[in-house]
Amino acid sequence: MASSAGESLVPARIESEFQVLLEELNACGHQASELIARTRLPGWCRRSLFYFLGYIAKSEGHVTSADIGFAEALMKALKLSPRQRRKAIDQFQSGKQAEEPSSWRALRLRLSQWAWPSPALRVVFCLCHASQLQGQPTRSRRYRCEDAIDRMGLPPGLMRKILDSYARKVWITRPELQPLPDSYEQACKLLGVGTREELNKIKQAYRRRVSECHPDKLDRNLDETDIALAKERLLRYQKAWELIKRRH
Repeated sequence: MASSAGESLVPARIESEFQVLLEELNACGHQASELIARTRLPGWCRRSLFYFLGYIAKSEGHVTSADIGFAEALMKALKLSPRQRRKAIDQFQSGKQAEEPSSWRALRLRLSQWAWPSPALRVVFCLCHASQLQGQPTRSRRYRCEDAIDRMGLPPGLMRKILDSYARKVWITRPELQPLPDSYEQACKLLGVGTREELNKIKQAYRRRVSECHPDKLDRNLDETDIALAKERLLRYQKAWELIKRRH
């Protein structure tokens, strides 16, 4: 694997595109599926994307409902037809069965990224999102994500930058396990906004948070535990919004 020191060897055009996508991810509320919906992804990238998603999902021996839900969200963002969905699912299943994926799985992304780095980088953002669906990535999830990035010919150190960005966001700290906010400052922190933000900006952040966990938006395949946690998260967002509205 590439060493972290190799980050300095990333060509300027790749680093530049990476920063643009990182800013776009932030604008999407750190939802990789929304990033893909906004920026799109060439059809020829799908095989590698869903294969490596399956590879990461099986890192600890079993696939969680969150892994399936994220794959479904990406299929929806890509507007896949029924036939394309079946192919994506087949690739996901193949990735699940792989102990060590062959390098040819990422060959086209590896070759294209020197002239057109954006598709490979967008796949990297999706894989990093998948690695931390349960919070801070476990050792095995981190390893498999780094392995996939390395096979694309990109520095695995990019993963650290992306995960650092996620770690600064409140939603990754599992707000459903936090106490209900009881002050304006706590409410703003929960929604990931500053206390001096305008109300319309805070409202936009609130709507993004709610869209992550509202019952109407949840995957129908989630188990009862995940649904209960989503409801707890929603309750805290709603309480935060009530506090903020009263203040304004």
